Amino acid sequence: MDANRLHTAEPDSPGVDLLGMARRHWWLVLVLVLAAVAAAAQFTTMQTKVYQSSTSVLVSPIGNGQDANSTNGRTKGDINLDNEAQLVRSTTVATDAAALMRSTTPPDTLAASVRAEVPPNTTFLVITFSAESAAAAQAGSHAFAEAYLRYREESAKADVAGRIAILNDKINQLNAGLTQINGKLATLKPSDPNRPNLESQRSTATSQINTLSGQLNQLLTTTVSAGKITRDADLPSAPVKPNRLLNLASGAMVGLLLGVGAAMLRERLDQRVRRSSDLPRRVDVTVLAAVPGRVKPRLDDVFAPFGAGGRIFNRLRNEVLASIPAPAGGDARVVLAGQVVVIAGASRGAASTVVAANLAAAFARTGAETVLVCAHLPDSLVDTASVNRMLGVRAVPGLSDVLAGRFSLSSATQRAPRHPNLSVVTTGGTASAGGLLQSQALRDTLATLRERAAYVVVEAPSTATSADAQSLAALADAAIVAVELRRTRNTEIADAADQLRRVGTPLLGAVVLPKLAAPRTVDELEAPAAATVADDLTTVLDKLPPKESVRPEEPVVAKRIRTTPAAPPAPAPASGPGHGVNGTGGAKPGKPATATAAVPTVPAPSPPSKRPTRTISVTRVPAETPSENGADKRR
Repeated sequence: MDANRLHTAEPDSPGVDLLGMARRHWWLVLVLVLAAVAAAAQFTTMQTKVYQSSTSVLVSPIGNGQDANSTNGRTKGDINLDNEAQLVRSTTVATDAAALMRSTTPPDTLAASVRAEVPPNTTFLVITFSAESAAAAQAGSHAFAEAYLRYREESAKADVAGRIAILNDKINQLNAGLTQINGKLATLKPSDPNRPNLESQRSTATSQINTLSGQLNQLLTTTVSAGKITRDADLPSAPVKPNRLLNLASGAMVGLLLGVGAAMLRERLDQRVRRSSDLPRRVDVTVLAAVPGRVKPRLDDVFAPFGAGGRIFNRLRNEVLASIPAPAGGDARVVLAGQVVVIAGASRGAASTVVAANLAAAFARTGAETVLVCAHLPDSLVDTASVNRMLGVRAVPGLSDVLAGRFSLSSATQRAPRHPNLSVVTTGGTASAGGLLQSQALRDTLATLRERAAYVVVEAPSTATSADAQSLAALADAAIVAVELRRTRNTEIADAADQLRRVGTPLLGAVVLPKLAAPRTVDELEAPAAATVADDLTTVLDKLPPKESVRPEEPVVAKRIRTTPAAPPAPAPASGPGHGVNGTGGAKPGKPATATAAVPTVPAPSPPSKRPTRTISVTRVPAETPSENGADKRR
């Protein structure tokens, strides 16, 4: 198995990254969206209401009574509707519309409120007027349509009148010329050579007069029609502005864009590790194992062997065994036996403690002798994972006490009661142990543990707090970095990997934990154990025989009774069971009577009898005394 293979629990793709970013910063996106929607709602309430009303006008060509524009298109023929649309907003039309509306508003201001549109492939003008009230909008649209038609009609009539006047002038001139020609012809003889020329001029003038007369008659009979209103303005029932739905949707969209941008910026600036896939991509560190967030580990958790967390550390154990190369023809398990694996945290906290304890427990489950060495001094009381609480051992003596020479390694090595084959060397209680992790005593200690155990797991201090992790890694055969999500930074992981690689120790990879929850309280830890102990004691006490009654003011303690030799007693008149010091009927004559018995403080009264004189020495001793290793011995 390749130790440097990438961990593929989470696919590293832009889509997954975007979804993960949105999931991690959902609160930021939500806040900005809500803020933008609130701003849009506030802007909507502050906007002035605007009503619109429209009038449709059919524009007709002047003079021929035919709709030439419907055949020639929108901007061709006799009428250019684009020009007509601009004419609607002219000052002249606006002045006439203001007069129709009886409004004192300046014409230019009214013209700014009107809009003329030409539907495609039609000869219609749609004149729309905007106002702050529905009645004003309706009146304005109708007034501009009427003013436009009047202006166009008056312009057409003026044009026709001008053309008629021009034709009349030309006809009058031709008639005057024709009269002169006729007068000359009247004075000439039929054989006069000038007569043909004058007759030709008369014929031409007569033809011109007839043509102009026809045009004049056509203009005189022309009906001027500028157009007509096909759909008059109606009273609007609701304002077109503000559009509440449009404003709120626009605000939500703007807020979403701002939220995504802010999330991307925050993601860019945030150097904390958010997911395990960040390690291979950003800091070039292989992920050996990643505890999923659904496990929800605590600061003092040792996972059950068949639970989700326990299975992960079982696989981690197998990967550690396979990651250390074996010699040709050898077995990696044999090579690892007696070697040291260092677990160092990349940041402050208890991640290395949790990883080291669970990895050591996983090694111990294989049946091999395993020692967990705790060399991590707590960074704070809040983020401290107590190994003695996790594994059920005493806090002292520990490694610092051994290195300081106060205790031997054998006395500091404790068996974990709930984990067979696992021994623990705690941190210890020597406060002045600074610098001892770089001493010769530590080298000797690890050398001794190599000989005693198959696997030695060392919980090293964080690489972000001291150089002790680097010193311990120099004495180990492999190193692992413990990473806590949402707490460890990428720079810290890169620095930890660099420190461990510089000493030449193979860095197997990283173990990623979700953010650790608070440790369990004392009541949560002791309640199940106390209930079990209470049940066991109740069962034992139920099986014990009843005791003799004693006085409550004096407890029952054990006594040691010594007897000295005395003169042989006189023969008793009768003997039987229950008589004598030792309860066997008395001592034989000529032999010293010696008896040792445990009796209560208040002996039962005996009937008066003649007995030999003896000296009895009674020594009170404590019922129980603690031993050196914490167990109880009875003397």
